[in-house]
Amino acid sequence: MALDRNVSAHMSSVIYREAEPSDIPGMVRLRSLKRGNKDYWSYRITRYFDGEYNPQQALRPRVGFVAVEGDTVVGFITGHLTSRYSCDGEVQWIHVDPDRRRSGIASELLRLLAKWFVEQKAFKVCVDVDPSNTAGLKFYTRHGAVELVPHWMYWNDIRTVVEQTSTADAKS
Repeated sequence: MALDRNVSAHMSSVIYREAEPSDIPGMVRLRSLKRGNKDYWSYRITRYFDGEYNPQQALRPRVGFVAVEGDTVVGFITGHLTSRYSCDGEVQWIHVDPDRRRSGIASELLRLLAKWFVEQKAFKVCVDVDPSNTAGLKFYTRHGAVELVPHWMYWNDIRTVVEQTSTADAKS
């Protein structure tokens, strides 16, 4: 039970909001933990938000949300409208600090992006997931995504993510 109290206390200090240009260095730090270097990710993320880096069939607008604790970005998600695979929207990146995983941050970020997609009337949403990324596959499956084609999952109606209760949060 002490672990549950620590998670709850830890979660209460996280603020979720739409990403701002000043958040890019924190997003870069998180992406570079997984692969690549900071220069690569700084260039790529900045260009993505500026509309100069365009994933295949990406449309405008695009958005990002961050989870911030104190002055530190501990998680983020980005997405955009698309016509890829007959989807309306696409999750571009999601990343949570490795020390903060399984605390509900990814679930809340996904819920925020899902709300944005609904506001854009983008209901069919896809996400690229490496088949070897078992944690990612489980996360998206738990939130209702199903396989579209190899490497891709989708929600036929992203509103199901918005409607999910917070009970799934502690599992992500």
